[in-house]
Amino acid sequence: MAPRANWKGYLKLSLVSCAVALFPATTTRERVRFNIINRETGHRVRYDVVDAETGEEVPQEDRVKGYKIDRDSYVLLEEEELDNVALESTHTIEIESFIARDEVDELYLDESYYLVPDDKVGYEAFALIREAMRQEGLVGLARVVLYRRERLLMLAPRGKGIVGTILRYANEVRDEANYFDDIPQVKVSKDMLDLAKHILETKKAEFDPSKFEDRYETALKELIAAKRAGRKPRPAPSPQPSNVVSLMDALRRSVQAERRGSSSESDRNKAASKRTTHRGAGANKPTARRKKLRRAS
Repeated sequence: MAPRANWKGYLKLSLVSCAVALFPATTTRERVRFNIINRETGHRVRYDVVDAETGEEVPQEDRVKGYKIDRDSYVLLEEEELDNVALESTHTIEIESFIARDEVDELYLDESYYLVPDDKVGYEAFALIREAMRQEGLVGLARVVLYRRERLLMLAPRGKGIVGTILRYANEVRDEANYFDDIPQVKVSKDMLDLAKHILETKKAEFDPSKFEDRYETALKELIAAKRAGRKPRPAPSPQPSNVVSLMDALRRSVQAERRGSSSESDRNKAASKRTTHRGAGANKPTARRKKLRRAS
């Protein structure tokens, strides 16, 4: 089944526009989910919406959103009033400016969406906006109303489409000074830094998300399978105490462990190479004997 768009409207750059749709770029559908169960009866627990004062259940038609202005005073807002908040970004993503991607602090990045043309008429305009950003090495900044809130949106070309990433507002990002100011300035010796850099070099790799497994999800599924089969769940590994008494000692041991690991890998590769060479040499011996027999004849 085709995914359902979260938003449909228009992408606009100056006087150029085209119909587009937004689709979530990520999903959490594969995560293990739980229900709350009554231990005594085994029945699923249902949450009812009740009046905080009377304790009586409130039917759907009597539920309305309220903004608290005093201890017991609220401004009530109907669904129709919320839907009719007059913002152009409710139906139009208008690109307001373009910036270099590396100017955007990673802390401001939130959810991402795939932006695609929503009709054949807009293919050319969509491609024009996408390729202009790609060739100039820029990303666009725009606004869009999603889930009844206006969001900042960063637009970047990706393949044949555009990725829109929601940006947090400045008041949503906490000031790092509140957390980092109490960390003292520590001077790290060159010897320790060199050892640490060596360890980093030995562990250098390329980012490949397919190599990362959600081990907690896997452990949850194993726990559920064990419970269903009546087996005792496997106990979690307990942390092992460290016998390292100094940071320099820890670094040296780490380097030694990395060297042992790399030498073992090298030995395995050499052994495999020897086996291949040996098999190759054995395969050539009958041929060599046949050549000698032909010469003798």
